[in-house]
Amino acid sequence: MGRSSAEGERAGQGGQGVPGSLAHRVPDLGAMELLLAVARLGSLGGAARELGITQPAASSRVRSMERQLGVALVDRSPRGSRLTDAGVLVTDWARRIVEAAEAFDAGAQALRDRRDSRLRVAASMTIAEYLLPGWLVALRTQLPDTAVSLLAGNSATVAARLLADEADLGFVEGVSVPAGLDSAVIAHDRLIVVTAPGHPWARRRRPLAASELAATPLILREKGSGTRQVLDAALGGLARPLIELSSTTAVKAAAVSGAGPSVLSELAVGEELTTRRLVSVPLADVTLARDLRAVWPTGHRPTGPARQLLSLTRM
Repeated sequence: MGRSSAEGERAGQGGQGVPGSLAHRVPDLGAMELLLAVARLGSLGGAARELGITQPAASSRVRSMERQLGVALVDRSPRGSRLTDAGVLVTDWARRIVEAAEAFDAGAQALRDRRDSRLRVAASMTIAEYLLPGWLVALRTQLPDTAVSLLAGNSATVAARLLADEADLGFVEGVSVPAGLDSAVIAHDRLIVVTAPGHPWARRRRPLAASELAATPLILREKGSGTRQVLDAALGGLARPLIELSSTTAVKAAAVSGAGPSVLSELAVGEELTTRRLVSVPLADVTLARDLRAVWPTGHRPTGPARQLLSLTRM
């Protein structure tokens, strides 16, 4: 037979009176530290001063702890405060918990120190060559003890490194955010058509049409690079490679040599345009603008040195 309704009601009341979570039944660390200070100093006022709180606040915290545990912990008198027998026992338990919390805190700090001792960055070529050096110099002044490693590759490689937990922060230049990554726009860039001064395009008076650009073999970055993604998107995938190279520096050198025209980041060719080793060719009906992004695995916003570097990119 089942229990009587009265017994069931008492059982239900008992279940409600004892919350399942320890957080509801065990005093917090601040209350335990206060109790330990009272035991050591023999004074509630002295304990309050040591912990940097007011005496009324300390009294309120002790009363709250006594209500929570259901026993008296401290006897208060004009001559000071002393622990009750129950208070002595609770203080002994509290000391062990506080010591365990201190060990926990020390371990967490060790983990933070280990995390903060290194920073692994993966960046696409243009950002790695023309923007990251300045950011890393600034980071060095703020975190001189952090060792930084940099992997430069195309945007697809950056995404793969982040998703394999081989980098803490990445930077890409493509038209979209790779799958599995969150991002923040940190800068804007523009691709321009460049060629050596001896090329016929360097002397043309009319802007270059997109159809003519698509029909002309070009010195290009490889597929998977952000530069190539932007160009293919603008030309509907019709760009024709004369040569495909895996670095911006190599593409630029080939263009300077007169091998053919190319499409490169405006960031990468400033010096060559100033010295006239390359000439910019205006476009008539296509804009090759792009966002530069910091990226990280979805749901894992950067922390520690990675967060510090991310903040420097927005200064």
